Amino acid sequence: MKKILIIEDTLEVRENLAEILELSNYIVETAENGKIGVQKAIANPPDIILCDVMMPELDGFGVLKILDSKPTTCDIPFIFLTAKADKLDIRKGMNLGADDYITKPFDDTELLDALEIRLKKSDRIKNSFDGTASGLNSFLNEASNDKILETMSEERETKRFRKKDFIYEEDQVPKRLYFIASGKVKTYKINEWGKELITGLHEQGDFIGYQDLVMNTKYAENAAAIEEAEITYIPKDDFFGLLYNNRDFAAKFIKMLTGNVKEKEERLLSLAYNSIRKRVAEALVKVASIHDGNDFSILRDDLASIVGTAKESVIRTLTDFKNEGLISIEKGSIKILDLEEMKNLPG
Repeated sequence: MKKILIIEDTLEVRENLAEILELSNYIVETAENGKIGVQKAIANPPDIILCDVMMPELDGFGVLKILDSKPTTCDIPFIFLTAKADKLDIRKGMNLGADDYITKPFDDTELLDALEIRLKKSDRIKNSFDGTASGLNSFLNEASNDKILETMSEERETKRFRKKDFIYEEDQVPKRLYFIASGKVKTYKINEWGKELITGLHEQGDFIGYQDLVMNTKYAENAAAIEEAEITYIPKDDFFGLLYNNRDFAAKFIKMLTGNVKEKEERLLSLAYNSIRKRVAEALVKVASIHDGNDFSILRDDLASIVGTAKESVIRTLTDFKNEGLISIEKGSIKILDLEEMKNLPG
């Protein structure tokens, strides 16, 4: 059963809405003003929100703006309840990213139809993006069904890259978004002495290059294939069309940016405080996570770039791990024999 949060300050309207929706087999939660509504949405995110525009404490526009800024609530379908005469309110709400609006007094059938349509569309978009190339196309096609995106380009070029091929280079001007249709990619920086430091490992289903694209700055790092890979190009205009006009698409990128910042903070803390032994263990676990198991091959130079130390130090640590029975090494391929112990090695 789908859960609906009703944010409405008028008791009679709030109770009427709740009764209709409960009879239609929805789980209903209510809030008498915008401030309480935000608190409830964050504490226990619903599947969809119905929100009045004019309310005490915090109006509907404020509610939408706050929830859109939170990774846990930014992809919740949002429908405004507004008076028929409030055309400016309707336009303002849609510009802020509302999915729909229902005028008061509302028709029961209109209300239920609007909810069903928005819930189904949200489910289709979320389910269509499964991390594959076909899933990407399904996602973009579904997302671009909105009239405002009718002109979105359908020409999404896919290019094959060999191992070590550059996908983009530091200081280049971003012109597109990159989607990894297959294979694996590293992003990395090179310091003034020519030493490489890997900043990220990416696999099928990941987007890369979006931070500099959003910030309209030159690439701050390089990206290269670490095995044969297929990369789908999404034109810059198409990307921004979706980012600014489709809440589901925008929500995904907010979550990605949040996760990326958190991962980099954890990495900096690890480089600052953890021993080489702990950092090599973390790197092995990270590399294993983007492969289909605990058995993988990686260049020792690349592993050293992830750890942030000399290749010789990495090789010595791998030898120690092998002698301790934590890993096996055969023809350059590494297999983690005890993943949990590797994750929990002391720093």
